[in-house]
Amino acid sequence: MPEHIRGKTFHSRRGAVDNAFRYGVDYVLVEPEAQQCAPWIFSRNRKNLIALHDADHGGPRKAGSGAPWVRRVLARNGLHELGMVRILLLAQPRVLGHVFNPVSFWLVYTADDLRVVIAEVTNTYGDRHSYLCHNPDLAPIKPTDRLTARKIFHVSPFQPISGQYEFRFRIDVERISIIIDYRSGNGGILATLHGDRVPMTTRSLLGAVLRRPIGSLRVLGLIHWQAFRLWLKGAPFHPRPPVPEKDIS
Repeated sequence: MPEHIRGKTFHSRRGAVDNAFRYGVDYVLVEPEAQQCAPWIFSRNRKNLIALHDADHGGPRKAGSGAPWVRRVLARNGLHELGMVRILLLAQPRVLGHVFNPVSFWLVYTADDLRVVIAEVTNTYGDRHSYLCHNPDLAPIKPTDRLTARKIFHVSPFQPISGQYEFRFRIDVERISIIIDYRSGNGGILATLHGDRVPMTTRSLLGAVLRRPIGSLRVLGLIHWQAFRLWLKGAPFHPRPPVPEKDIS
């Protein structure tokens, strides 16, 4: 059964200009290649009050192919030795047709072991880049593992295209905890997502809609509000650079 993650996200800025915020957010966790029984108000690849569309994930924004894209990425990067894998998607769903995911996560399992995570990052300009995360020896990803990636994609105009991400993933049976620690010199951002894993039900989804009726439009609004606060505080502005040629690194 699909799951509903009633989460909390926290962002804290490092450097000369301080800024921090915390807010609630609703994610869903689905297995796109499996037949899953879902509440009537949730649909896959068709219109509904709440929906998840393959076109929104796995490839260019609005032109994604979902889980098949993940399998192509694994093959292209020599990860075929994993053998049979199970793919889960952790993402914010469409609400009344609108969606914006600053970051979604493809979770790749062998049996019960998390082996690979693809962090799919989308900026407010509509650009997208993904970071392929795994241990060098493809050992199961544990909560103590710190997986790194060089930042090459423009996300915030108040952060440079330099430095490094450090990812930590704790995907337990009952709870999800993800930490993204970005550092560039003395600056950077600490971002976290925490939430309980519960079965997706009509009641849980209706509760999400009542708490946050405009869904990801609220997320976009909060992003722009924080950007305005940083501008008022005098944070240095970085113009939008060209998008990386490769869609994944």
